[in-house]
Amino acid sequence: MSRELLLFLAVFLASAVEGVEAVTIVLAAGLTRGWRSALAGVGTGLLVLAILVAALGPALTALPIDVLRLVVGGLLLVFGLQWLRKAILRATGYKALQDEDAIYAEELAAARVADRSSAAIDAYGFTISFKGVLLEGLEVAFIVVTFGSNQHDVPLAAIAAFAAIVIVVAAGAAARAPLSRVPENTLKYAVGVMLTSFGMFWGAEGAGASWPGDDAAILALIAFTLLASMGLVVVLRRRHAQLSASARTAALRT
Repeated sequence: MSRELLLFLAVFLASAVEGVEAVTIVLAAGLTRGWRSALAGVGTGLLVLAILVAALGPALTALPIDVLRLVVGGLLLVFGLQWLRKAILRATGYKALQDEDAIYAEELAAARVADRSSAAIDAYGFTISFKGVLLEGLEVAFIVVTFGSNQHDVPLAAIAAFAAIVIVVAAGAAARAPLSRVPENTLKYAVGVMLTSFGMFWGAEGAGASWPGDDAAILALIAFTLLASMGLVVVLRRRHAQLSASARTAALRT
């Protein structure tokens, strides 16, 4: 698998996860508070996001490549391990699976109880859409700039992110319902594996280490991270089952 394909897949998956979350928020705001306010929030969020990316994006690329790889590698490890930890806990039953239907219902309930404004633009609908687009968009921009800069191919990273967002938005617009059929937890598991693997690779390179096989080492790191995490899933799932059985037994005795 080429470096370009790995880059595209990593950015595409990570951007798709953020896109699902943003679209879910906008759908809830639009259906309950009105599409005019929700779309106004989306447009304003995109405008602010574009300004921030234009102002801060070049600053990242101006750093020495080794410093950039070390910093970004560390950040990716932090994010990747957090995502991977939550994915492992969900897969083993220690943490509930993320339910887009439940998130959507919460957004609907919050929107319905919020005071409606008599203005043409509903303040609540505007704000919730603006916040969702801006925050999730900043995460996508970070993924694009950092992945693209490290691989010297920001345009490809941007294309991958754009493709992911277009697909997610199109699915949301067609369904006008929570994207519960999108396997977000599976996506987060895959993204956690890839972010952790890229973080190890770039962090070590930034610190001066040389990987055997150069970029091919990324495949080995992905395989290692995936197998190690799957091993943890098996062990923790058995432990969770044993604890659950013990709890049921103790409950029957009382």
